[in-house]
Amino acid sequence: MNTTTLLKQTKTRLTLVKRRNRHIEPMKTSKYIEKVNLNQLVKEQFGDEPYTFLSQYVNFEQEDTFVEATTTRFNMLKIPAGKYSSIVNLSRVNDIRWINKFFETVNSKLDNGNLFIGFVETKKNRKERILKKHFFPLNWIRYSADFVLHRVLPKVRFTKKIYFNITKGHNRVLTKAETLGRLISCGFEIKDVKEVGKLTYFVTEKIKEPVFDPNPSYGPFFKMRRVGKDGKIIRVYKLRTMHPFSEYLQEYMVKTHGYDNEGKGKIKNDFRNTTLGAFFRRYWIDELPQLINIIKGEMKLVGVRPLSITRFNEFPDHVKKRRTKYKPGCFPPYVALLMPNEEDNIKAEEIYLDQKEKHPIWTDVKFLWLSIYNIVTNKIRSA
Repeated sequence: MNTTTLLKQTKTRLTLVKRRNRHIEPMKTSKYIEKVNLNQLVKEQFGDEPYTFLSQYVNFEQEDTFVEATTTRFNMLKIPAGKYSSIVNLSRVNDIRWINKFFETVNSKLDNGNLFIGFVETKKNRKERILKKHFFPLNWIRYSADFVLHRVLPKVRFTKKIYFNITKGHNRVLTKAETLGRLISCGFEIKDVKEVGKLTYFVTEKIKEPVFDPNPSYGPFFKMRRVGKDGKIIRVYKLRTMHPFSEYLQEYMVKTHGYDNEGKGKIKNDFRNTTLGAFFRRYWIDELPQLINIIKGEMKLVGVRPLSITRFNEFPDHVKKRRTKYKPGCFPPYVALLMPNEEDNIKAEEIYLDQKEKHPIWTDVKFLWLSIYNIVTNKIRSA
């Protein structure tokens, strides 16, 4: 077959195909692909109440709102930085393997003042769900096993790696305090939190870059950033009585809860405290690791309280100057003088400092003896 004949046959075939296709109506895309209404989808997925709460802060249909349901940081890395004013993640924080890395990535995609919205099943939510799901005593057996598996094992040094290798971080137990603390440490400010049904929803605003703490407190022992002698920041050792990452919540707790009527600088209705922590505080067990600070020369047995930076900055300048002349102590003056209320607490420190300036050694000996006596006779509890 020559070239001319081959070209004629090809032309004939193409003509037939064109004629055939003339009778085929082109597919109308809009007829087969329906545009997703995100507002309606969120309402159907999570219910009216969560939708009403979240829609106060974000319109899911707006072009500058990015909505995703993911537990992987990879999907957040693909978002162009600065493009969106709101990022909404519709997957539980409990199922994210590297939570802080995930939050840090979200932070990097937002400008200051932009929103990050999500939700978590808290320890409280989880407990209620499991106890309602099963009958007694099976519900408590199930809850206890779940608590050990998903709350205790991830914290124990020897089982932590095994746990995450098996579960990939999926379905772990998180408290409200830990979740909010992680968010704050990653550069977000808590704007609103609401428990709806079996979940807790949060609305946050980016206000700064993440802390990038290479050694976040997570285990049973941790170090608190406190103001020491000459205003130097020291790390005070303590047995954990609060949930992990609670230290980042200090300003938030003061702002939203305030101090209680009993004083001692205690936060009112402080949800950061653990059940076991209350026992440790009652018998001053949580203070024992501060002996390490004494050995390091950062603290002494008797002295003013080692305050957080937030609390220290609430004092007048002349009080700050006077407090930082000496090392802080394990036994603060209010213990010796039985003056636990906040106003009396400050007066107790003034009395101690007045006597300390006149009789340094004798004042410490006297206050130490009185402190031990009051603790042993259970006249006062740990702060």
